[in-house]
Amino acid sequence: MTGNVDANEEAAMSEPRPAPQRAATIYDVARMAGVSHQTVARFLTGTGGIRPANKVRVEQALAELNYRPNRTARSLATNRTFRLGALGYELSGTGPSKTMQGASEAARRAGYSLDIVSLDPMKDTELDEALDVLNNRDLEGVLATAPTDAVSAALDALDLGVPIVVDRGSDLEAMIASETADGALPDVGPFAAVRHLIDLGHTRIAHLAGPADWISARSRIAAYERTLRHHGLEPLRLVAGDWSSRSGYLAAPDVLALQPTAVFASNDRMALGLMKRMHEQGIRIPADISVVGFDDLAEAEFFHPSLTTVRQDFDAMGRAAAETLISMIEHPDELPHVPYPVPELVVRESTGPAPGTPA
Repeated sequence: MTGNVDANEEAAMSEPRPAPQRAATIYDVARMAGVSHQTVARFLTGTGGIRPANKVRVEQALAELNYRPNRTARSLATNRTFRLGALGYELSGTGPSKTMQGASEAARRAGYSLDIVSLDPMKDTELDEALDVLNNRDLEGVLATAPTDAVSAALDALDLGVPIVVDRGSDLEAMIASETADGALPDVGPFAAVRHLIDLGHTRIAHLAGPADWISARSRIAAYERTLRHHGLEPLRLVAGDWSSRSGYLAAPDVLALQPTAVFASNDRMALGLMKRMHEQGIRIPADISVVGFDDLAEAEFFHPSLTTVRQDFDAMGRAAAETLISMIEHPDELPHVPYPVPELVVRESTGPAPGTPA
């Protein structure tokens, strides 16, 4: 065998190689978007106000230029790590996983990395173990979800030495805006769900609640009871599940024993189990009983019948939480002003007029 080089290979080797393409900078993005580089920087860090039209142009320019923040250079220049930690519970569930995806996207776009640790809210020891992991990563901030009282108390007791944002899952916007100026309740989130049933003529509305030690479950119970009493109606005895479809199925006899004409379930999965049990008993939905869920899972539209529910934009919730944390890091002397998404009612086929109500 000789050392001769094939003619085609030799020709290819002799051809000049293209110079590596220079990575795009925020100045390139600014020129393409027709905005200042300060506007691009505010967009990437999630801080400061940006006009909607400018935001769209920046997003398009970032995508077209395939902009990637140079974290190594930034770290060397600023003596910072640009690393965030996230403590996420039940990430196997659709909502929590989407929330973390949204947070990770917002962090990446702002030039940060997000280290996510998945936890079980029923295992107290996992929080300590997760914190040991995060403490060894030189984090600049921590994002955490606190679904239960025990987890919330543990997070409140932490002194990490860095900013921390805790999402307590309490239907934030709906519960903060508890009453309008004229004394009316807000028509969003769980309030809107119960109000929708009342507007359809239902007076016996049951609530299939989540576990009592979950903050979001209690906030929905509070909204259910306040909305009924605000309209001169009495809440029925609570029946609780554990968020699973099976628990909704098993709770159905207790719910039906209350003789309701409508049920507000604290999440879509329990609503699914409840509806299956009602189908088995020949109960027509919504002719005999209306059902409302909460979360708007991707499958909710394909329940039988399609489920009226409250939509939570989990991706946007995660982005807002991450942007709040980054704002606290970048501007420690300012209060973050990041709007959180409002849970909205989505009306489908599982709700209708109360039996006997004139059409």
